[in-house]
Amino acid sequence: MDDAVERLAAVTSDIATAATDCARSADAVTLVAVSKTMEAEVIRPVLVAGQRVFGENRVQEAKGKWPGLKADFPGVELHLIGPLQSNKVKEAVGLFDVIETVDRESLVAELLKELPKEMARSGRIPKLLIQINTGDEPQKAGVSPKDADGFIESCRARGLVLDGLMCIPPADEPPSPHFALLAKIAARHGLKVLSMGMSADYREAIQLGATHVRVGSAIFGARPPGREHG
Repeated sequence: MDDAVERLAAVTSDIATAATDCARSADAVTLVAVSKTMEAEVIRPVLVAGQRVFGENRVQEAKGKWPGLKADFPGVELHLIGPLQSNKVKEAVGLFDVIETVDRESLVAELLKELPKEMARSGRIPKLLIQINTGDEPQKAGVSPKDADGFIESCRARGLVLDGLMCIPPADEPPSPHFALLAKIAARHGLKVLSMGMSADYREAIQLGATHVRVGSAIFGARPPGREHG
């Protein structure tokens, strides 16, 4: 059996156990297999094994490998989990099923222009999550927690439909306070989707209400040096 397929089975089982351990349904948590930097032939066995939800960091990389994979494997749900440049919005709304990294007014403006066009073209539009920079890290994308309420309200006032929130806690801090903060912001605004938790900390995220966990290296193995892990 392919190593990634074995690791996928182990992660899927572990997610179910983590959910039931905190009195949640095993199917309340969706695994987003982070396939960024992985070639199509590496991803294919994981698709054959039944995984259908995947995360990619870059529009151009996803555009190069996913149209063919989607054609071969119906039902794939593709998440953009990396920063979205405003000039890539048109391509992103056509390719991705979920955009997890809405984080600034200029991006909202582009989405409001392109989403109606995509609906008219294909009859579907991606779900949208706001990325919250829970650690206020200057090098990281996302809305500051102190600005989150205003940004969410502004998005809604402009007509943008939001599904939830996403965060990436600081690598050098315990993740649970960041997950708890994200859940608290979401609850204030009635947002149901919480994308939080990666390979090293998805169990803690599940305990604090994650609906989606983004797991890459625990499935696909270590990435080349310099590439951040999922």
